[in-house]
Parts: sequence; structure tokens; C-alpha cells
Amino acid sequence: MPRRIMFVQLKTGYDTDRGPSWIGWVDFSKTWSTAYFHGRTLRRAAGLYDANFHDVDTGEEFWVSGPKQDRTDTRYGPTRPEIEPDAARAYRAFLDGTPLPGRENG
Repeated sequence: MPRRIMFVQLKTGYDTDRGPSWIGWVDFSKTWSTAYFHGRTLRRAAGLYDANFHDVDTGEEFWVSGPKQDRTDTRYGPTRPEIEPDAARAYRAFLDGTPLPGRENG
């Protein structure tokens, strides 16, 4: 199962880009259509207004994407994402210019 450090933001119940967000490890299905994060099963969904995944149990919508080196992951959000402790070292190295694990070749 592919595993990547990703930016994840909860969209449901919050104004544009104001939901809680995290930088952490996300496990993906072989087809990349399902993501597993914080004990949730997130399924890729097209046609959502400001999200690209939804929780299969709760219907909550999420934005899942690769983190940005310039730390502009939230477009309008007032706070930075919470960095998951088990991803912190690799994320700091990424901010210093090292490719993220699993993305060494692009």
C-alpha cells in the first residue's frame, strides 16, 4: 500500500479553508482512489465544491494533496497545519529541499 506525507484539511462545517489541517502520513489503496488517515477511510470524489475526498462513514469532505515547500497549503486559512510527530523529520527535510519519501523521482 503506497504511503505518502500529505496535507489533509477537513472542509465540512468550516468556511473556506478554515477547517483543521494536518501534515502527516496517508496510506493509499493500490488504485489511489482510497486514502486512510486518522482511522478514517476517505474515498476520492469528483464534483465536490472545495474537496477531493469524502469520509465513507460520515460524508465529511476533505482536501488531500501533497504539501507545498512554501507552506501555502491553506489558501485563506489563518493557521498552519498541525505536523504529525511521525512525519515531522521527513517534512522538515522536505522544507529544506529534500524530496518527500516516495517522490524522489518526481
